[in-house]
Amino acid sequence: MSSLYTRSKDFTRNRKSQSDSPPASPSPTAKTLRHERLSRLEAGSSNPTTSDSGSDRASARARREARLASLTSRVEEDSNKDYKKLYESALTENQKLKTKLQEAQLELADIKAKLEKMAQKQEKSSDRSSMLEMEKRERRALERKMSEMEEEMKVLTELKSDNQRLKDENGALIRVISKLSK
Repeated sequence: MSSLYTRSKDFTRNRKSQSDSPPASPSPTAKTLRHERLSRLEAGSSNPTTSDSGSDRASARARREARLASLTSRVEEDSNKDYKKLYESALTENQKLKTKLQEAQLELADIKAKLEKMAQKQEKSSDRSSMLEMEKRERRALERKMSEMEEEMKVLTELKSDNQRLKDENGALIRVISKLSK
């Protein structure tokens, strides 16, 4: 019995020493949690009846759901409009690129015809050195222009393929959106 008595004395002594020590400073998150709990308790105690708070909660929930529904419908409408605009802009850009490609092809054909004419002239007037020198310069200029045009043709074909890829992606996105909206 005496050992039990000494144990209980030691226990109460340890409890006293712990309660006499200064409390540890609470962490900032603990302070904010305590503050939130107190504000909730104060807000809860300010309502005189629980039925009013229940109806307030229900009406607040209904308002929140209505806001969420309107926001989601707006987002869907905006996303549909954006995809339509993107598709239309891709179509117009595709048309512009097609016209540029046709113009470049026509210009390339003209340059090739001029180059052939220059080659024929060069053969005919081989005795004139000054004309030959000038024609060589023109030919070099035309060859440079032709190489530039070929580069532009490559760029245009890459743009055309990119445009087609964008069209395909746009179509896929429209299909996904239509599936999601169902």
